Amino acid sequence: MAINLQKGQKISLTKEAGGGGLTKIVMGLGWDAKKTKGFFGMGSKEQEIDLDASCVLFDEAKTPLDAVYFGQLASRDGSIIHTGDNRTGAGDGDDEQIIVDLSRVPSNVKSIVFIVNSFTGQNFSEIENAFCRVVNGANNQELARYNLSCTGNHTAMLMAKVYLHNGEWKMHAIGDNADGQTFDHLMPAMIAAI
Repeated sequence: MAINLQKGQKISLTKEAGGGGLTKIVMGLGWDAKKTKGFFGMGSKEQEIDLDASCVLFDEAKTPLDAVYFGQLASRDGSIIHTGDNRTGAGDGDDEQIIVDLSRVPSNVKSIVFIVNSFTGQNFSEIENAFCRVVNGANNQELARYNLSCTGNHTAMLMAKVYLHNGEWKMHAIGDNADGQTFDHLMPAMIAAI
């Protein structure tokens, strides 16, 4: 059973996957736009909100080495792949996914920070049912889930950090609110959080 993470919580993904052998994870992001009332309160409509999942790879000195996002769907070394941009949040399940082949992540990468930002500029008060989750890529077992539906006027969130520590892949649910339309805008906040 997946762990429902709280802000700041750290877990061992390796242990949650049953020990050794965790070689691939999928970070899934899902969301829905809040429905708004129509004219004179009649009917309702759903606006389109383009949330973007991204990740940045950092070395031990907190220097960014690479990024995976809607404009670069794979890391230069090929260890991380983004499955593509969902511009509306429509549909059930994961709206965007980032697949990490842990066995291919270069040894100089000390942390991978996952973020979500509203490319269209809406803030999180206009979003509901937002979550990120980590799935074992080998068997589709959900290892951890983090609810992102915290309303507020922020346009981005530092979701989580995945890192290797003493031979185990671990995850830290950061959960810090931020502002910015792309991962570049969030770089100072990411560096401060890791």
